[in-house]
Amino acid sequence: VQLQASGGGLVQAGGSLRLSCAASGRTFSSYAMGWFRQAPGKEREFVAAISYGGGSTSYADSVKGRFTISRDNAKNTVYLQMNSLKPEDTAVYYCARSRSRLPQRTNYDYWGQGTQVTVSS
Repeated sequence: VQLQASGGGLVQAGGSLRLSCAASGRTFSSYAMGWFRQAPGKEREFVAAISYGGGSTSYADSVKGRFTISRDNAKNTVYLQMNSLKPEDTAVYYCARSRSRLPQRTNYDYWGQGTQVTVSS
């Protein structure tokens, strides 16, 4: 399984970005997917997760109401729509495949390479 994240960039505070994560393989629709982020000098943290079918989601409190995770199983792609971005959202964002069908904050086995998101004030 290979995961390729894209869509990062530089945006002003209050702006929006949409991240995409394309997955290889034929098992994409069997597993939950998640987004994580790591800011400089900080540990990687959970951002959002979505169940294998897309019907259930989970979010970190810090992004709830601003970020939306979705997936298109026909395209083997998971998305993270980020609105009302804040400088504290600046980080490298990673997509990952869960070992479970349900959205969780841990228990991921495959990781993408990351995409940089920078929010200027």
